[in-house]
Amino acid sequence: TTQNMNFLRNFFLNKCLFALTFWNHVSLSVEDELFTSASNSFPEDGSNQKIKSLPLLYTNSHQSEVNFGWVVIQNTTESLSLSEITNENVKKLVTLLSNFRQGSRLQNLTLTNVSVDWKALMEIFQTVWHSSIEYFNINNVTQLSDIERYGFDYSGTSMKALTVKKFLVTDLYFTQDDLYRIFANMNIADMTITDSEMIHMLCPSSKSPFRYLNFLKNDLTDFLFQKCDNLLQLETLILQKNKFESLLKASVMTSRMKSLKYLDMSNNLLRHDGADVQCQWAESLTELDLSSNQLADAVFECLPVNIKKLGLRDNQISSVPRGVAELKSLEELNLASNRLADLPGCSGFPSLQFLNIEMNLILTPSADFFQSCPRVRELQAGHNPFKCSCELQAFIRLERQSGGKLFGWPAAYVCEYPEGLRGTELKDFHLSQLACNTTLLLVTALLLTLVLVAAVAFLCIYLDVPWYVRMTWQWTQTKRRAWHNPPGDPGSVLHFHAFISYSERDSLWVKNELIPNLEKGEGRVQLCQHERDFIPGKSIVENIINCIEKSYKSIFVLSPNFVQSDWCHYELYFAHHKLFSENSNSLILILLEPIPPYLIPARYHKLKALMAKRTYLEWPKERSKHALFWANLRAAISVNLTTADENWCGETD
Repeated sequence: TTQNMNFLRNFFLNKCLFALTFWNHVSLSVEDELFTSASNSFPEDGSNQKIKSLPLLYTNSHQSEVNFGWVVIQNTTESLSLSEITNENVKKLVTLLSNFRQGSRLQNLTLTNVSVDWKALMEIFQTVWHSSIEYFNINNVTQLSDIERYGFDYSGTSMKALTVKKFLVTDLYFTQDDLYRIFANMNIADMTITDSEMIHMLCPSSKSPFRYLNFLKNDLTDFLFQKCDNLLQLETLILQKNKFESLLKASVMTSRMKSLKYLDMSNNLLRHDGADVQCQWAESLTELDLSSNQLADAVFECLPVNIKKLGLRDNQISSVPRGVAELKSLEELNLASNRLADLPGCSGFPSLQFLNIEMNLILTPSADFFQSCPRVRELQAGHNPFKCSCELQAFIRLERQSGGKLFGWPAAYVCEYPEGLRGTELKDFHLSQLACNTTLLLVTALLLTLVLVAAVAFLCIYLDVPWYVRMTWQWTQTKRRAWHNPPGDPGSVLHFHAFISYSERDSLWVKNELIPNLEKGEGRVQLCQHERDFIPGKSIVENIINCIEKSYKSIFVLSPNFVQSDWCHYELYFAHHKLFSENSNSLILILLEPIPPYLIPARYHKLKALMAKRTYLEWPKERSKHALFWANLRAAISVNLTTADENWCGETD
């Protein structure tokens, strides 16, 4: 027994001396225990967020290259990082790693730039599998020889997580299963194989302990894990940046993964045509990322019923169909960078709390969003091409009432249309209530229109506009007929020296005094009187116009009776029109009786103007002054009297 104890003691001392000598050759320094815990968020390369990643320390680290040919990047009690592993030094590496049996303090190993053949690579893996190492990172691996079947021993391992990045296979002709089987049957919780152009992965041959699989940036297709029953413990599956095309097949893939909670299939080529075939997602799935695919509106017909967090960013969704399967558990929905024209309602998402709808095609978002989505705590709707109009005012008011639920306000909410308001923040856009209230605007416009119509009607009545329009039309028609008469037409020759306009109530004076004194005696005057000279068959207005047109002068017998007569007004209007159209001095005014100004109607404004500017003859009450009156009147009419007589004689001959 004493000999056995001595033997064991000597054996143990020799082993210790060997280990110390070996560590001295590779310049390993023993330091205090240091360990870094993993981050809780996903890094860009998609490594595990559920567990801690391979701890790597860079404090007190150094690079050294000794006779073995590799480079020591990091060297601590629990972590070792080596680079430049080749076929020349791989056996020494295996010898080194074989010393770290289970129970050693080394837990983290990173190998970078590994260029070895298949058998040597498997020996590295096999040695690590039976060591104390728990987290193994191997980066930039180039396999230089033919891949063949390898009997890997998975038993008795301390391994928890494997990360392989940029695994390059130079051999193009080999049995795929020989490669994939090694990784598929690994009895560890977490495995990451990224950026390795991997086209397939086998289903584990037995119940697998995998809880986390990350196959980021490979060439995997819809055939992955179809009808695979051995991933019952898998909780997280990352298939980002691969070549999946069918959303239906992706759902079938997960249907047998009874523990799956998180699935990332973003940046693929996924489509769903909305066929009648029912999607078969795992009931345990609560987080799904389908961003950056080719999915349209039909995607809402193929979603996990118990989903809580859904990413559909950067697809081709134009609307959220109503009546699709209700997602009662959905709390967070990302629809950014799609083609939506309005905010989706929450009829199918009663538990929705966070909605991202940035960078869509929303011009005027619905103002009743928070009414239909009462549980929403945050809405990201910025960076849309907002049209600043009345419809947008309600959405702006919604922001004030929401209590800060609009994420990114105000910087992310800017007018895009109209062009004159482009770049204006929505908080600075304002329109009056009248401009935006259609009912109020219509009522105001109607009232203004009624007021305007009433004002125009009043002015028309006050100024006798309809009468002037009618008289102007008659005048125009008469002038048109006169223009169409041929030269020398009797209708266009002057027949009378003067036309007499008077009120019927003053007819006795006209017949007993005016006509006898002008038409009799030497130098008689030919007068046009309506009772005598109007042509039967023509309208009164046309006869008036004809008589005025065929007379040198127009005599108006003014009295209070005159201004009360409509016909006298017509005659005065036409005579005044001729006065200005022919630039002649053809009006003669006789004031038979004084006219008080208050008796002159408003429509006789022309008469007021004429009496204010022109000299008129006033009929004297004294008989001794009558001779002078008639002499003055004859003198006023005597213009071209001879010519008039000749024309008249020529007409009567």
